[in-house]
Amino acid sequence: MISGMWIRSTLTYRASFVMTTVGNFALTGLEFVGILLMFSQVDRLGGYSLPEIAFLYGTAGAAFGLADLFAGSLGRLGNRVRDGTLDAFLVRPAPVLAQVAADRFALRRLGRVVQGLAVLGWSLLALDVAWTPVKVLLVPVLLISGGAIFSAVFMAGAAFQIVAQDAAEVQNAATFGGNAMLQYPPTVFGDNLLRGVTFVLPLAFVNWLPALYVLDRPYPLDLPRSLAFAPPLVAAACLAAAGLAWRAALRAYRSTGS
Repeated sequence: MISGMWIRSTLTYRASFVMTTVGNFALTGLEFVGILLMFSQVDRLGGYSLPEIAFLYGTAGAAFGLADLFAGSLGRLGNRVRDGTLDAFLVRPAPVLAQVAADRFALRRLGRVVQGLAVLGWSLLALDVAWTPVKVLLVPVLLISGGAIFSAVFMAGAAFQIVAQDAAEVQNAATFGGNAMLQYPPTVFGDNLLRGVTFVLPLAFVNWLPALYVLDRPYPLDLPRSLAFAPPLVAAACLAAAGLAWRAALRAYRSTGS
């Protein structure tokens, strides 16, 4: 209901909606322009060709865009914690998490999803990959699972903001920073970072591990290739853990004290 209200409000000014969505599309597209500029000087980046990098970029961007569309509003929860307006959500007969996620629902964020899918579509046409039914099915699975993992990170970050009374920058480092990292191949990062995003904050399951299977690329850290099929399970575990963290944070919430 809350999301629908914001969507109707947005579509009241259709020209403004179109311009902001196109602007969001163009702004996120500048990231890929940067990659194109790098490839104007080199043939490979970390041993990966441009279509392979585009595949990583598109899967990461589309998965993050889906999470940002449906859960991005959780990133601003710290503002409501500081000014006490979170209290209004607590007294309404609806789940607080759903209310916060739908708060100021921004349909313009579709621009990021469309831009990521556009790059992904081009990469699928340009890749020299021996496609099998398993690899074809793995692409939509990794997009949905990746979006769920990023959504869990948004949720856990929102819980941390309740406890820390803001600290949105910490959440942004994991969400927006994680998206930027996953656009590049794991070969350009050190082993310690790869261990961290595999076993601590499992962002590697968003696209790296399933994408490397699709691309027939060797796995980092000598990980088994069977992990390509783990993202749905990892997403479920992340959502469950984030849900527990959210409930614990709400129980600890004490308002502003004013």
